[in-house]
Amino acid sequence: MRRETIAAFCLQLPGAREDYKWGGVRVFSVAGNKMFATMDLAGDGVSFKVAAELFLGYVDRPGIRPAPYLARAHWISLTRMDALGDQELRDLLTRSHQLVVSKLPKRQQIGLLV
Repeated sequence: MRRETIAAFCLQLPGAREDYKWGGVRVFSVAGNKMFATMDLAGDGVSFKVAAELFLGYVDRPGIRPAPYLARAHWISLTRMDALGDQELRDLLTRSHQLVVSKLPKRQQIGLLV
């Protein structure tokens, strides 16, 4: 999956918006400032949150590592864009979005659930 395709997919998720932070990181968030994915502008890396029980299984796969600074919150980083298939990546980005939305107050969750 190409970078712009990933960005377009992230932005079509309910309530998603995009910012640029930290001198060259494209950040996709929901509810103002709750990040669910990031993309490095200098390379092909994309990072996102996964369920805690899946974290170790994903970081054992080639081309996937714990995301710097965010691994303690169960974020993974793709070092190669071919580490995951297109559909699996879309499913994981959607799940990342939903994991973040599920932590919001109930009144903010309305309209953001998929």
